[in-house]
Amino acid sequence: MTNEEIHRIALRQSAIDLNCVPEDFSRGYAVIVHSAPHPDARRYLELPFFCDLVSYGDNVVASVAPEAEPAVRAYLERFAPEHCFETPNLHVLADALRPLGMQPCFMAEYFLPDVSLLRDHPCAYELRLLEPPDFAAYYTQEWSNALCAKRRALDVLAVGAYEDGRLIGLAGCSADCGEMWQIGIDVLPAYRRQGIARALTSRLAMETLTRGKVPFYCAAWSNLPSVRNAIRSGFLPAWAELTAKPEAFVREMNGEGPRQGER
Repeated sequence: MTNEEIHRIALRQSAIDLNCVPEDFSRGYAVIVHSAPHPDARRYLELPFFCDLVSYGDNVVASVAPEAEPAVRAYLERFAPEHCFETPNLHVLADALRPLGMQPCFMAEYFLPDVSLLRDHPCAYELRLLEPPDFAAYYTQEWSNALCAKRRALDVLAVGAYEDGRLIGLAGCSADCGEMWQIGIDVLPAYRRQGIARALTSRLAMETLTRGKVPFYCAAWSNLPSVRNAIRSGFLPAWAELTAKPEAFVREMNGEGPRQGER
C-alpha cells in the first residue's frame, strides 16, 4: 500500500464520518455539512454530531446539527484553519456553543504511517504477535490504552513485549471501521524510555498493513511522549479533530457533579 492510497482511504473514512465527500477536505474554504449517522462510520463515534471539526491542513470541514450551523459558520469565517483548534480562539467557539448547552470536548491529532519510514526497530525483549484469544486476559487498567474493555469485540490484533514470560509492553489495534485500525500503546513505567513503544507500534503497523488495513494513531497535542512515539514509529500528522459534547457530559468527565435541574 502506498502513502497516496493510505491518504485516500483516510479521507474517504473522514468523509463517511462527517457526511461529506473526500474532496471537501482540500477545498480552499471552510465547508459545513449536516451530520448524519452512517453504518460505515468509526464505530466509537456517537452520531449525529452536534459539532465536529476536522482539518487535513487545507481547510476545516464542520459536521454539525442544523441549530449549531450559524454559530459554527461565524467561527470558521472569523479564524484561519490553523487557528480554529487552539486557544484563545476556542473560547469564542465555547461561548457561542454555551447557549446551546454544548462545549468543545474531545480534541486530538491523528497520525498515518509513512511507508518509507516504517521498519522494524530493535528491542531488547521478546516480541510476540497476539490474536484475540492471546490477549483476552489483558483487559486491565495497565493495558487500557492498548485494549478497550468496553469495545473488546473490535480488538483484533496486538504485539506484546515480554521479559521472562511477563508482559511489559503491549500495542493493540481495534477495527474501528472497515478499512482502518487504530493503534494504542502501553508500556509498564519501569520499562519506558527503552524504545519498546516504538518497536511495538511499528511492528503492529506493519502487520496491519499486511492485512490490507490502514493503521492510524491518535494523541493529544500535549501528550508529547505519545506524539514522539508516533513519529519515531514511522507515523506523521495527518488530521486534527475537535468534537463538542453536552456541558453535563464535559462536567462529568471532569469529575464534577450535575448542576441544579440536571439529571
